[in-house]
Amino acid sequence: MTIAHKKPQTEMPKQSIEKRIHNFDEVALGFDEELALEEASRCLNCPKPQCKKGCPVEVPIPEFIQLVKEHRFGEAASKIKEKNALPAVCGRVCPQEEQCQKFCVLGVRGDPVGIGRLERFTSDWERLNVKTKAQKIEQTGGRVAIVGSGPAGLTVAADLAKLGHRVTIFESLHTAGGVLMYGIPQFRLPKEIVQTEVEYVKSLGVELRLDSTVGLLSTIQELKQNGYDAVFIGSGAGLPNFLKIPGENLKGIYSANEFLIRTNLMKAYKFPEYDTPIRVSKKVGVVGAGNVAMDSARCALRLGAERVYIIYRRSRDEMPARAEEAENAEEEGIEFMLLTNPVRFIGNDRGFLEKIECVKQQLSEPDKSGRRRPEPIVGSNFTIEIDTAVVAIGQSPNPIIQQTTEGLEATRHGTIVVNEETMQTSILGVYAGGDVVSGAATVISAMGAGKKAAKAIHEHIMTKKAA
Repeated sequence: MTIAHKKPQTEMPKQSIEKRIHNFDEVALGFDEELALEEASRCLNCPKPQCKKGCPVEVPIPEFIQLVKEHRFGEAASKIKEKNALPAVCGRVCPQEEQCQKFCVLGVRGDPVGIGRLERFTSDWERLNVKTKAQKIEQTGGRVAIVGSGPAGLTVAADLAKLGHRVTIFESLHTAGGVLMYGIPQFRLPKEIVQTEVEYVKSLGVELRLDSTVGLLSTIQELKQNGYDAVFIGSGAGLPNFLKIPGENLKGIYSANEFLIRTNLMKAYKFPEYDTPIRVSKKVGVVGAGNVAMDSARCALRLGAERVYIIYRRSRDEMPARAEEAENAEEEGIEFMLLTNPVRFIGNDRGFLEKIECVKQQLSEPDKSGRRRPEPIVGSNFTIEIDTAVVAIGQSPNPIIQQTTEGLEATRHGTIVVNEETMQTSILGVYAGGDVVSGAATVISAMGAGKKAAKAIHEHIMTKKAA
């Protein structure tokens, strides 16, 4: 290994802390060409690259990095898009440290190659320098309906359109993108980036129908009766989970879904241009410690809160949020109250939240699953003065499709049961993937499920047409 390859990973430029806490502009500023070339030069061009096996969508990682090294940035972006229709999104929000970068040889004794940062650079370079053109693809005659335009739906749509099928996406909201639009804040994933990715998918010939809620306007069975050879359900997990403790109906308590939808999709962050009803007080408590909790806390800070707490019942080691997002939150002054569990919300005589009663926790010995469960410490109850709370402890699928689709098997948690190899549901020709199957998970895992489903749908249609 040469000295050059012992260098640490190239730092990503970011907005200063003092500036970024007062705006919703993107925190990470991205590489310029010089920084991208510096980071790409760290790649060893391994004869048997391991990084590929960590990517759920099978991006040709060494090949695109080699093109970056050769200053062929547009070709690098095209190489990624052979497998990934949403590279600008993945470069920003994928947990690369747990996927492709986890297998990078350089990571054994130092920092792995910043694969995600290079993916972001190439896709941003393409967006700024190459105009998207409609693509002509030979048609098979197959028709596919996609329910939901989140990461799973967009992935299935792009892959099937490239294979020559006519694809229609039905999106219940007024804007395409699903959780990419309503769930992830502007400072982490700018909405114009998402819409650029949506436009790319449309350029493949995909039709997009907004304000179209499948289960209300039409059912899965009706879609099949209307000539679609297959249906993919990628409706996500938009139903919030709650703590189910006393006082949870007080004014000033939000689910993370509602808080982030009001902030992102309804553009509360653009006040006064958008006078979105949202209550953010001086002291905000966010319950949970995943990426959604970090996003909610950092949004509250930018919306004017003076003190924001992350309240989590386990320790830092168990926090599900990406380390990078937790570090960003701490840098910005978010206070972490760990090994702390809310047991009661306390309000005033007008029905508004004033305090949260909590109890300190201790972790038990690991159980059979290896996880240490939190246990309350008797007599450790205390209160925190809070006048806005955000509950960010996970989401479940909206049950509308499950309730209106006869013969569709679902679990008691509302997730749809599928064959894990093909993503086919209990109904022939109906497939599902993403959070509606797995429960709330990552963008890239939803995309990986989408790629599996697209392959199976293509085989289903071609077999059907050959019969």
